[in-house]
Amino acid sequence: MSGPAEVVAALAAAGTSVATAESLTGGLLCAALVDVPGASAVVRGGVVAYATELKADLLDVQREALARTGPVDGLVAEQMARGARARLRADVGVSTTGVAGPGPADGFPAGTAFVGVAADWIEGGARHVRLRVEGDRPVVRAGVVTAALAEVLAALAEHPGGTGS
Repeated sequence: MSGPAEVVAALAAAGTSVATAESLTGGLLCAALVDVPGASAVVRGGVVAYATELKADLLDVQREALARTGPVDGLVAEQMARGARARLRADVGVSTTGVAGPGPADGFPAGTAFVGVAADWIEGGARHVRLRVEGDRPVVRAGVVTAALAEVLAALAEHPGGTGS
């Protein structure tokens, strides 16, 4: 399991910073990171863009992509991560989007989520993972936070400075 303290330590070891772009997690990811003592050295901030149009307005997600796929999409997650990274001037951007439940939304069952991560050293500049988290709304949201932390660690493991994580 990837915990926030491990992520903050890995960011510090790599000399990198992070910014979050959150939809279904509603700020839980950024809050988990800033709960760690010393987080201010590596956490730039976060954007909670819960409403679909705010993903375009605040994170520069393409409106055409949102109209075509809706907000629950891997490429939307990548664009959210890129937007957070650019807007908050961070080395790494990480995003969460999906359906927390209790019921389906946007054509997806509850528990469907995407995590995006963006950094200069990632091939193509960004990537995403699709998740299926079983459980009620709090369990889904917590599971997506855990997955997002793991994706930041995975990206840092590829950092040219190396973190050894």
